[in-house]
Amino acid sequence: MDLTIKDVAALLNLSKSTVDEWVAQGTIPCYRIGDQYRFSRIEIEDWVLRKQSGELSANGFGEADIHGTGSRQFSLYRAIHKGGVLHKVPGKEKEEVIRNAMKTIAKDLKFDPDVLTEMLIDRERLQPTALGHGIGLPHTRDSFVNALHDRVVVAFPEHPLQDYGALDGEPVTTLFFLFACDDKKHLHLLAKIAHFSNLATTLELLERKPNKVALLDYVKEWEGQVGKVLSAGKTK
Repeated sequence: MDLTIKDVAALLNLSKSTVDEWVAQGTIPCYRIGDQYRFSRIEIEDWVLRKQSGELSANGFGEADIHGTGSRQFSLYRAIHKGGVLHKVPGKEKEEVIRNAMKTIAKDLKFDPDVLTEMLIDRERLQPTALGHGIGLPHTRDSFVNALHDRVVVAFPEHPLQDYGALDGEPVTTLFFLFACDDKKHLHLLAKIAHFSNLATTLELLERKPNKVALLDYVKEWEGQVGKVLSAGKTK
């Protein structure tokens, strides 16, 4: 789906002038039709995933935009709470693990597991969703969950996935399956998970394959600390 500058600004929770500036600087992928700029939704999504916290801040897309305040502050905590954690998902290849995970996840979403698997694999064929450092973030092209809550299911495959397509060449050992209620929340959670999974303390925790309680405790503390920092910055 092609997006306008106004669409991109709304999805990323930014001002139109910020996106205009990025276009002028050539820091955001876009193309021109006549005198108007257009954006590929998939390219914007991949751009958000590629940009880790330091790069995002350098381009004007900072902590406040990733994390937000109020209802957004604990968005990842709520999504994992609704989604859950899976251990020892069988399979030695990406598609096999995704298919096996969907046998459990699709029940909660009240969705056909085979259809959901194909939606996820279709997105992987466009561009692998590996973030690096052993993290994968499988998701569909568009949000589709007809529910009140976003869901993130953290899954630990039984075997490292050697051929996931990560740019750093590392095997993927943790998957964050994302199912969002709308496109704006979808991109917000993509950016948040990308930032979250780039932290050394997060990677150390994920290596231990924590249960749901331990993971949620860590996520809640992390989101809470980020919120305090952002609030303190606003009061200065």
